[in-house]
Amino acid sequence: MRPPPDQLSSALESLVDHCTEMIRRVAWRHRLSDADVDEVMQEVRIRIWHAHQRVEDAGEQIASAPASYVYRTATSAALDLLRRRRARRDDRTVAIDEQELGAAVDEGPEERVEASELTAQVARAIETIPATRRAVVRMYLVGYPREEIARLMGWSEAKTRNLLYRGLADLRERLTKMGIVWENAT
Repeated sequence: MRPPPDQLSSALESLVDHCTEMIRRVAWRHRLSDADVDEVMQEVRIRIWHAHQRVEDAGEQIASAPASYVYRTATSAALDLLRRRRARRDDRTVAIDEQELGAAVDEGPEERVEASELTAQVARAIETIPATRRAVVRMYLVGYPREEIARLMGWSEAKTRNLLYRGLADLRERLTKMGIVWENAT
């Protein structure tokens, strides 16, 4: 016996409303745009509805679903969205080296090659720092302010600051070991 559609819909909307911020943080952690966040929200609704549509006490099950269930559903939906994009080769993220080269359009070919090589070396150095610090360092280098990184990642300002400073110190150490030094402007 199936539950009345309005009972199922009501329980589903209540659960999603209760977990909206968590679902958004999951999508932002996967660096999805605001439009993609909405797509993940809709996908979470659909997946939960499909999982419970033929269950007798679906409204009660949905109403008592733990936040961890919604979290796993949101994570799965975000990852599936990214996989579909990669499969279509429609990934709209901009790599750091593309941004650097775009900024270097006014420079000559030698300067562009140098910038490209430097960008590749920085990217390799970032890959050697601890995984917990990579995302925050990448976001900072692309231009996100610390406060926005904290908001997007769902972290406190203190955690973001610590990970960023330690990550930048690690990156500086790796680059120095690679022989990359920077000049101070005087």
